[in-house]
Amino acid sequence: MKTICILATCALLTSCSLNLHPEDENVLTTKFNSTWNVHEGVERNINGVITYDALPWGGLVADVKYRNMPVDWSNYESITFEFAEPTKVQTQIMVSDKLKTLGKPGISSLTCYFDGQDLKSVNEVALQASDTSVLKVKNVFLTPGRSVWESSPIWEGDCALGNWENGLVVKPEQFTSAIEGDKIEFVIKTDVSDPDRGYWLLKTVYNETENTLEGNDSELNQWGCAMMGQAATSYRILLTANDVKNLRENGLFVNGYYTNVSQVNLLRRGIAPVQ
Repeated sequence: MKTICILATCALLTSCSLNLHPEDENVLTTKFNSTWNVHEGVERNINGVITYDALPWGGLVADVKYRNMPVDWSNYESITFEFAEPTKVQTQIMVSDKLKTLGKPGISSLTCYFDGQDLKSVNEVALQASDTSVLKVKNVFLTPGRSVWESSPIWEGDCALGNWENGLVVKPEQFTSAIEGDKIEFVIKTDVSDPDRGYWLLKTVYNETENTLEGNDSELNQWGCAMMGQAATSYRILLTANDVKNLRENGLFVNGYYTNVSQVNLLRRGIAPVQ
C-alpha cells in the first residue's frame, strides 16, 4: 500500500510539472542543461524552474541542434527568457554568436529579436550574466514571426566607426514620416581584422545631445552602447513616441567601436499573408 501511494505521488508530481511547462517545438526550457564554465552550476526544480549559479560571462547553454544538425529559425522573430525572480545583474542572450541582446538588472523577462539576421543554421543559445549571480529561469520560448517590414533607406554610405573615430548623422527630415512602432535598421559588418578584438559596439543618440534612444534602452550597457554579435549583419531599434519626436527635431547620430555601417533604413510593420 505504501509503495502504491509513493508511486501515485510521483505520478501526480510529474503530471503537475508537465502541466506547468507544456513542451512543444517553440518551448526550449528543457534544453538548457549545461554551462560554458565548468565551475558554474545548473539545477532544475520539480516545477521546471532552472536555478543557474552564474559566473561573469559564463553561460547557461542549450544545444538546439536537431539530430546533430543546426536548426533553421528563419520563421521565428524572437527568443524570450522569463525569470522566476527579477535579475540582480546585467544579463545577455547570445544566439550562435550572431545576436547579442543585453538586459539591465531588475528585469523579469528578456527578449532577443532576430531582426534581419540569417538564422538558417543555429547551433546553440546561451544566457550570460555580467557578474556572479543566481538566475532563476522559468521559461524559454520562440515566437513565430508573422511580421514583415517595408523598408525605406534614409542614409547610405560607408562609415567605418573604428575606435570611436568616426560617426554618421541622419538628418531630421528623414524622420518626417516616422511613427511610433516603426524601426530603424542599421546594415552593419563587424571589423574582425584584429583576432584579439572580442566585442563590437553601436551607440545611437539624438543628434547634438547625449541622450540615447529609448527603443533599445533595455539592451544598452552602462555606457549607452548596444553590443553587436561578431557575425551580425544588421541591428534594429523599435521607436517609441519620444524617439520619433526627438528624431524629427534633432536627427540621429551614430558612432561606436569597430562596427561598419553601410545603410540605415526606416521600417514599417506589415503582416505576412497566411500560407
